[in-house]
Amino acid sequence: MKGHEKMARMEDILSLPVQDPPCEEFSAAHLKWVKVGGGRLGGDDIALIPFARVGDFVKGESGNAACPANFRVESRRKRAEGSVRKPRVDGYLEYTLYWCSYGPDDYRDTESIFGDNSNAKPASGKGSRPGRRHMMRGCQCHFTVKRLYTRPLIALLVYNLRNHVDKSGSPCHGILDQDAIGTRAMYAPRISEELRQKVMAMLYAGVSLDSIVQHHMEFVHKNGGPNNRDDFLTRNDVRNMERLIHSSSHQLHLVDESSVAIWSQRHSKHVFFFQEASGAEPLILGLQTDWQMQQMLHLGQNGCIASHSAFGLKKLKSPLCSLLVFDSSQNAIPVAWVISSCDASEGIHKWMGPLMERIRAKDNRWRPSAFLLDDPSFNTSVIREVFQCRVLLNLWHVRRSWIKGLMKRCLNFDVQREMFKQLGRILYCTKTGSGVRDAVEEFMQIFVDHCSFMDYFKSHCLAKLDLLVKAINTLPVASQESHAAIESYHLRLNSNFVNACHSDSRPRNDWLIHILTTEVHSLYWFDQYITETGFFEDLKDLSLSPNSWSRALLIPDTDVLLDALNPDIAKVISQTDRKLAYTLWNPGSEFSFCDCPWARRGNVCKHAIKVSLICKHRQIASPSLNAQVYRQTLLALLQNPPDDPLVLEHAIAHATRLQQEIKGLKDLSNSGLLPPLQSDRSVRQDDSFVFYPRTQ
Repeated sequence: MKGHEKMARMEDILSLPVQDPPCEEFSAAHLKWVKVGGGRLGGDDIALIPFARVGDFVKGESGNAACPANFRVESRRKRAEGSVRKPRVDGYLEYTLYWCSYGPDDYRDTESIFGDNSNAKPASGKGSRPGRRHMMRGCQCHFTVKRLYTRPLIALLVYNLRNHVDKSGSPCHGILDQDAIGTRAMYAPRISEELRQKVMAMLYAGVSLDSIVQHHMEFVHKNGGPNNRDDFLTRNDVRNMERLIHSSSHQLHLVDESSVAIWSQRHSKHVFFFQEASGAEPLILGLQTDWQMQQMLHLGQNGCIASHSAFGLKKLKSPLCSLLVFDSSQNAIPVAWVISSCDASEGIHKWMGPLMERIRAKDNRWRPSAFLLDDPSFNTSVIREVFQCRVLLNLWHVRRSWIKGLMKRCLNFDVQREMFKQLGRILYCTKTGSGVRDAVEEFMQIFVDHCSFMDYFKSHCLAKLDLLVKAINTLPVASQESHAAIESYHLRLNSNFVNACHSDSRPRNDWLIHILTTEVHSLYWFDQYITETGFFEDLKDLSLSPNSWSRALLIPDTDVLLDALNPDIAKVISQTDRKLAYTLWNPGSEFSFCDCPWARRGNVCKHAIKVSLICKHRQIASPSLNAQVYRQTLLALLQNPPDDPLVLEHAIAHATRLQQEIKGLKDLSNSGLLPPLQSDRSVRQDDSFVFYPRTQ
């Protein structure tokens, strides 16, 4: 401890300084204690702290390295304001007695008599709760917390006995107790929160109780025996958590809004922003677990953050917005969820700042390299200000909605692929507003006979097209690599809600929260655990198989057939049936169309990605939307240089830096450290480009 000041009298208590250590959790060692002379507290150590930080003090005291312990509430009393006319100087509104979980009664002498399964209780009646007998070793360490009557925001800490000793004054648990060495009493009285989350995730993922216990025993044996309390995990521990899962309910109140508020209060450490629905204010709830925060810190550092917005717009009571990061296999992992009863774009300025503050509190140097935006209505200035990175436009949602609309409303396959190609051309016309309008008018005239899709296009797509084209003109466009990853996450998320979404009424928000923080969270945690450890491979969820981008990399280049005589078509040999070849129309474009079963369901298939990679490598495809927008912006800058000399100087400096980076890459290539760079040549922007024949 920091030591004691001179002995104080009872009437001097309120004049003591209120101590508020800056650390997240603190213990008695962080405080200056004062001994009280005379009165009921004579000889006890006291200190004043903010009442709101009592929980932080209890957690800090539980982390004693020499005597790990949990402090439980032994007794509690409360008084109502105004119930005492003349309160004493230490009078309380709330009185709570915290006692070390290894006391106060002593069961050490009775363990050998009753055995592990005995239900015997001490004469005092204490320790009757399940599992307490194994922990009772006579520890006398305890302290009292009083919420002062005259100053309700202040807590008076009274440490009655600081040392973890029994009635004889000898250490009774921890590393100082010789009899505790090699037993659970040497360590913390309960398993850690990390192990608890691990076991709960396994149970939610469908791992049996016996498999969890056997796996844990093998893991402990592999690491040379018990080293901490977690290594003493028993069947009872797992069984209790299994019962907790079966008995838990998402409905904490008959009213959904009240149920969400109760859940947010109980799980406050997983909530980074909460706004209750009241009047004109919509519900906004931001969720992020400790594991999700770790993934965001690790994979988001100098990586990409992607938004998956407006999920369940028609099927859930409140739409869901997810923030994603990408692992080494380019699989999307959710690192935050935002449930909002309003448009995701309307409340972004409210929750995005608190999320970044939460991350920066852990690592103030954390920075992503880019933010992938799937909704052009989002305020990009807010994203740039908060994340301080580039903002890219991701078209996976546009591509998917258009192709799903075609599959549903147009039954002719040849017409489907031709219409999809023309829709892609509309987005390629990004030079002027008139070019886009002409492309739309031409598209509607060509396919005027297909009334069902035209009605859908006019009612759902046309109104958003101007906003989309404007975003394409101002933002760079993300690659198909991110398309496949985000779409894969969308399909996995959809599979968790398919049963509930088939019901007549929309699921409640508290149900959505429960599914996200239990089943969905456990699914991704368990998948990462399998990847890192190699255990439970037979239990891996097939829905978490590699996405289309990863599968495309497994296709040999020789299985892709490009024909110079027919540049609008490419073929890819099936990897499961070598006699079968899938046909791909409009190859190399973001709006290519494949006849494989996966693509026919509206998804980005591995064949389209593989052909796109080869076309890009051989420089035989039309420029992507990203390249077109970049080229047009550069030409506009050259034709109309900015008048502001500061802006012009910045543009010249940026271009010079890019030129130096390109020169550095060429030097590395010439030295053999990188593959040879392709020679730069002009590429035509229409569809009459010439394909190189496939090399034999």
